[in-house]
Amino acid sequence: MDPFRNFTGKVLPLNRADVDTDQIIPKQFLKRIERTGFGRFLFFDWRFEPDGKPKRDFILNRPEYQDCEILLAGRNFGCGSSREHAPWAIQQAGFRVVIAPSYADIFYNNCFKNGLLPIRLEGKPFDRLAAESERQADYRISIDLEAQT
Repeated sequence: MDPFRNFTGKVLPLNRADVDTDQIIPKQFLKRIERTGFGRFLFFDWRFEPDGKPKRDFILNRPEYQDCEILLAGRNFGCGSSREHAPWAIQQAGFRVVIAPSYADIFYNNCFKNGLLPIRLEGKPFDRLAAESERQADYRISIDLEAQT
């Protein structure tokens, strides 16, 4: 696992509250015995039609939001049942950071254990970041862990 110090990445605004781990990685994909390959199942029920075709209106399927490495989520992100698969899926889909106003405790701690940086950001700073990332599809931010900025 690479140490996290400074990072600049493109932001994906998924500003939804109460996203539970079953939405992050549905239970039918938890049967794998490896710790790899979960990224393609991230937000599966939101991303794909029952026949497997991508839903055009889901943000992660839109071309302008490809290659995002920072996931901006709503409050209480990662609630629901505890499963390490949720941070694995997020990380394996290419994200290094999740920013949300609040997290479920188990999910939050599982992020650290698996090399995914969860950042708590509330109020006006969060609102400003959400507005900019929704307005500008190629919105990038820099994170300096040592300076906590």
